[in-house]
Amino acid sequence: MNIKPLADRVLVKPVAAEEKTAAGIIIPDTAKEKPLKGNVLAIGNGTKDDEMVVKVGDTVLYGKYAGTELELDGDKYLIMRQSDILAVIG
Repeated sequence: MNIKPLADRVLVKPVAAEEKTAAGIIIPDTAKEKPLKGNVLAIGNGTKDDEMVVKVGDTVLYGKYAGTELELDGDKYLIMRQSDILAVIG
């Protein structure tokens, strides 16, 4: 993959949704919620007003409708502005 986000954009690989509940019930594809957590794969250079806070390798939380979905080589990714990221995990 050779995608370089521009400005304050971030390329995120969403973490797969849970397949089972704690009680062992299997969740069908139609009932799964869109994952809100992912791993940062690439970042832009930032803008003159906003420096990049996230870095490649960070695990992040983002809003439910954040970013634009794209598919490359059968894998799904999100590209979003850094401001769409709510938090960095651990």
